[in-house]
Amino acid sequence: KPGEQKHPKEPSSLQCMHLAVVACGDRLEETLIMLKSAVLFSNRRLCFHIFAEDSLKPEFEKKLKEWPSSYTKKFESNIYPITFSVGNAQEWKKLFKPCAAQRLFLPVILKDVDSLLYVDTDVLFLRPIDDIWHILGEFNATQLAAMAPEHEIPKIGWYSRFARHPYYGSTGLNSGVMLMNLTRIRSTHFKNSMIPGGLTWEEMLYPLYQKYKNYITWGDQDLLNIIFYFNPECLYVFPCQWNYRPDHCMYGSNCRGAEEEGVSILHGNRGVYHDDKQPTFKALYEVIRDFPFEDNLFQSLYYPLQSKFLDTVHTLCGRIPQVFLKQIEKTMKKVYENRVIVYLGANHRY
Repeated sequence: KPGEQKHPKEPSSLQCMHLAVVACGDRLEETLIMLKSAVLFSNRRLCFHIFAEDSLKPEFEKKLKEWPSSYTKKFESNIYPITFSVGNAQEWKKLFKPCAAQRLFLPVILKDVDSLLYVDTDVLFLRPIDDIWHILGEFNATQLAAMAPEHEIPKIGWYSRFARHPYYGSTGLNSGVMLMNLTRIRSTHFKNSMIPGGLTWEEMLYPLYQKYKNYITWGDQDLLNIIFYFNPECLYVFPCQWNYRPDHCMYGSNCRGAEEEGVSILHGNRGVYHDDKQPTFKALYEVIRDFPFEDNLFQSLYYPLQSKFLDTVHTLCGRIPQVFLKQIEKTMKKVYENRVIVYLGANHRY
């Protein structure tokens, strides 16, 4: 069809789905649980790009080696130091949370990677990464990144009420899950509010930060909102089930896609995995954290999750357990069927 985009091909590792995360401070465990959820359900091979403070590197290496070989063979991992290629490193480091701005520099650092999924440390995959990876093939000729809206309802959204800088659309974007075609990002000149001719991604970052630094609250996410405000044709918008946050259920259910399909990617922002404000989010985190790798997924993951959810039905998010369970149940059935078919195939002698 005219204008249809083929799935981007990578010269070096055709079979690899690239996943990037930035971990600083006390985010080691959270990052490992996120990577575990990715490995549990993915079909194709994964390449992890972990950007971490030097003190965390040996811990990451040690913990990932402890996983059973049936899982470690599904991925390769690279651990990088935190670096900022333009501007003042200390300023970037202090922007919003420690090191979060690192994600803005991924197109510059990972020069040999064609496409990439970036996620925050507090994300959990409830279905194969393969499914979000396929969305790269849906990009039209000008799209080079995909994110979900920050909110579904403008009148209670943060950007629509408080932002003092330009932002994308009517409610802004949440950058906790961001799919990127890095090749396109590197080769594009972006419209901006500073010079008429357009700037490359790397040229634009520091001047943009300098111009808006007194007006931004959410750091790198705000800068991405400003970039896509001026370049809306470059963005593909995900539906909310690909970046499902407490905001989607704590004011009543306001993510229709999750009601229909179930949550695909859970984003436990504002520390909800570690306090008692949103027990449904905490339940999912703890069950994936405690799942013994080689065990039966239904017995050691799905059933404990169901029973934990019974204790949360009195909460706003807990009133809609099917939203959280639908996709993970579907995914586990597929994993189970695949294993049974593979096993039978290997033992079929007729």
